[in-house]
Amino acid sequence: MGANFSALFIIDCLSSVSSSSSSSSPSPSLGDLPESCVASIIGYFGSAGDIANTLDGGTKKVWLDKSTGGVCMAISSKGLHITGIDDRRYWNHIPTDESRFCSIAYLQQIWWLEVDGEVEFPFPPGSYSVFFRLQLGLASKRFGRRIINSENIHGWDIKPVRFQLWASDGQYATSQCTLNEPGKWFHYHMGDFNVESSNSSTKIKLSMTQIDCTHTKGGLCLDSVAIYPSKFRERLKHKGFLKC
Repeated sequence: MGANFSALFIIDCLSSVSSSSSSSSPSPSLGDLPESCVASIIGYFGSAGDIANTLDGGTKKVWLDKSTGGVCMAISSKGLHITGIDDRRYWNHIPTDESRFCSIAYLQQIWWLEVDGEVEFPFPPGSYSVFFRLQLGLASKRFGRRIINSENIHGWDIKPVRFQLWASDGQYATSQCTLNEPGKWFHYHMGDFNVESSNSSTKIKLSMTQIDCTHTKGGLCLDSVAIYPSKFRERLKHKGFLKC
């Protein structure tokens, strides 16, 4: 009965947020959820896995890591502001089973790379790390084998990509990294932020830029932004998925 009650509470909570939203934004936003609802959802994840964890029209997912109990979040490429995304000469959304969102943004070629995003969420107290999940080269399958198309990869060895992270309480981090090693998904570390109190939401803004217009760059797959407890860096490093 407890599980059914939790599920009904979550549905009621999400429904109440949706009914109060404008007609142009019917899907509940992370920032619209009251802390009691977030706590119930997180508690429910602990016993029911990934049930009820998709928000903002499917562009954001929140879950608990089963091994540590830490809160994790992912923001899909469709939940980010990407300069030129509506022009197919530059970017395309491509379906894939290599993303938890079943879709990635693929950059064919562009002079000005700029990706921005933001999220507001009542993260529990602790330290968190923020990453862009990127890959050079477009993957496909042929006769059951993974094939990488690398013909459009260019421009990334000339200047590094710059990552920036801002938190609502004034925290700031920046890093730079040269994109390399085609054919593998890496987590590019932007920086960390700390949450001291559970009594308010934390607003995060982030960006990825390479705006040197002396050359074009292309052949980049953008999957998502990931926010993990900072202890996950060692796990990603151990598995060979960490950059920067």
